[in-house]
Amino acid sequence: MSIRAVVWDVDDTLFDYSGADRIGMRLHLTAEGLLAEYGTVDEAIVRWRAITDTQWARFAAGEVDFQGQRRDRVRVFLGQELTDAQADAWFQRYIAHYETAWALFPDVLPVLDALAASHRHAVLSNSSIRVQDHKLRVLGVYDRFEVILCAAELGVSKPEAGAFLAACEALELAPHEVAYVGDHPEIDGRGAAEAGLLSVWIDRYGGVHTDATAPTGPHRIASLAELPAILGADTRFGAPSTFG
Repeated sequence: MSIRAVVWDVDDTLFDYSGADRIGMRLHLTAEGLLAEYGTVDEAIVRWRAITDTQWARFAAGEVDFQGQRRDRVRVFLGQELTDAQADAWFQRYIAHYETAWALFPDVLPVLDALAASHRHAVLSNSSIRVQDHKLRVLGVYDRFEVILCAAELGVSKPEAGAFLAACEALELAPHEVAYVGDHPEIDGRGAAEAGLLSVWIDRYGGVHTDATAPTGPHRIASLAELPAILGADTRFGAPSTFG
């Protein structure tokens, strides 16, 4: 049966999260007078992202709520005992700098345009509706998606099958009628494949993370320009995969 809908990850799939995070953190640490304490921006980003991954795992396990994991990210990063109000204020100052660098990847609008008439579109993110709703509106693509689902509200996160199946249920489609596109080979790629969706892993930077050639594994692409060909979409916007 043909694919009738595409469900999208957001960060580092549609939205250049890594680029915005790096620019935002540089601006923020400079404004806070903290850049010298972390050596280089790259070293600060490595530390920030490692802390983010740890705190997000706590949130996913139900050990802390969404706002709590944000506060703990700040406390661990700074190595300080902060009140909730202090941690919230620091994080909001960071967000203000981070948002100045928000941008879609250049291949996003062309592929959304190309697939607009042939496929339905939705979002499934391991974030919160509050965060991703605002982000998609600022980026000007909110109205492209008929369903937006996030882990914080669903109570289940990728790579659990329940997250992907919730998106299919919201679209009233069977998993084999839905494609999922995401940037993480395991959380997105393998998770979607194991849930029964057509899984597409967007590997923009050519990382070697997993065996993506297995018949039941994700299709691996380097650009969203390759997606219509995988979906079998009748469009003029498609290219053979550079990974074979």
